[in-house]
Amino acid sequence: MTKFSDLKLHPDVLKAVEDAGYETPTPIQAGAIAPALEGRDVLGIAQTGTGKTASFTLPMITMLARGRARARMPRSLVICPTRELAAQVAENFDTYARRVKLTKALLIGGVSFREQDALIDKGVDVLIATPGRLLDHFERGKLLLTGVQIMVVDEADRMLDMGFIPDIERIFNLTPFTRQTLFFSATMAPEIERLTDTFLSNPEKVEVARAATTADNIAQSVVMFSPTRKDRAESEKRGLLRALIDAEGDACTNAIIFCNRKTDVDICAKSLKKYGYNAAPIHGDLDQSKRTETLDGFREGTIRFLCASDVAARGLDIPNVSHVFNFDVPGHAEDYVHRIGRTGRAGRSGKALMICAPRDEKNLAGVERLVQREIPRVERPPKVAAAGRGGDADRDVKPGRRRVRTRKQDGREEALASAGAPPVPVSSPSPGPGGGKARSGDRRHGRRGEANDNRPDSKVVGMGDHLPAFIAMSFKERSAGYTDGS
Repeated sequence: MTKFSDLKLHPDVLKAVEDAGYETPTPIQAGAIAPALEGRDVLGIAQTGTGKTASFTLPMITMLARGRARARMPRSLVICPTRELAAQVAENFDTYARRVKLTKALLIGGVSFREQDALIDKGVDVLIATPGRLLDHFERGKLLLTGVQIMVVDEADRMLDMGFIPDIERIFNLTPFTRQTLFFSATMAPEIERLTDTFLSNPEKVEVARAATTADNIAQSVVMFSPTRKDRAESEKRGLLRALIDAEGDACTNAIIFCNRKTDVDICAKSLKKYGYNAAPIHGDLDQSKRTETLDGFREGTIRFLCASDVAARGLDIPNVSHVFNFDVPGHAEDYVHRIGRTGRAGRSGKALMICAPRDEKNLAGVERLVQREIPRVERPPKVAAAGRGGDADRDVKPGRRRVRTRKQDGREEALASAGAPPVPVSSPSPGPGGGKARSGDRRHGRRGEANDNRPDSKVVGMGDHLPAFIAMSFKERSAGYTDGS
């Protein structure tokens, strides 16, 4: 079995790897590090969670250990699709380069340009950036890419989904033709293949698993969901999510809950918190400081449920995630592979559950075609039946408004106010003293009996053995009530 000590890494890098507790490389690391150290281009294809980040950080640190960067001219460049992934790559460099004197800069949105410019002006060996912020610095004349010796593209398929491919092509054209390119992706779409054919020179292809496969150590299942009423669909779906979480019991130590839309992320997190679950949202519209704070809280265990958009689906290494819940079936089938890859990392077991509404069945079929397997269907937890009849209680009602429902009884409709108002006949008025119709003022102020008075503490009682007092009164008694003005 191959060990890190067999891969000709720098002794200080080997010591840092040992300090981190690693001894045996993963298949993608064993396949990619050796050709990268030889200076060859590498095309790495592997499932998420298999250690792709160390596949390029370790050989980069070894090759950059000698030499020094010049101002505004980084020696290496790592392109990541999201701020969180870029920050995670930076943490990996800090871990593995602690014994090697290398400088780095992190260029991401949400951080002051001035601070980033100051780092670039000093000269950095490793520049880690998102495409947009990197090009911003270049266009402002603060950065030159002509000194890049090694270029890494991480999570290339996510770049494609986010529309970054034109930016990546431009960045490639700004770097020297003689650069070494390390290209990593979990899936290989046709556009990604075109990019590798254009910009990689005779790469060493390292494919440790079929593209777009899911790990065998992740138990997958899907619950088919049909709402009782269209206007209750979302609230009942949130009730089903809570029931699935409760059904997992203590086995669900923490979980990431993925939603397709940012608004649903916020609503789902708010609903979970209302019902006593320790949850927080994360998506692209939040400030970077808030996103970092939320991720740190989830990693440290102070947040148990992370409601996320696909900003957290790619590349984030959050250890010991026991469950992944897909509140929505992803619109892009590849996203399913990345979402459930947040659990079952580094050989651990994990569990992924998905809720499929009728409108999502087409997307579910696309996911099953991609992974080339049928995802097992499971029954709803028994607890859902009670919650589903009336929906959950987290439907927002504006203050000061009352929801009113109507029912028919003996050919008459009565308005039942949920705020506790007494039932008022609305179809036919009470007769006057001579059998004629009572005036509207008489109807409003006439006697209705003790059970129907309009006191604030009165309660509406219906559909049982209760008999309102006014029904038991004789016609003469009711007529007398109107006559004496009571």
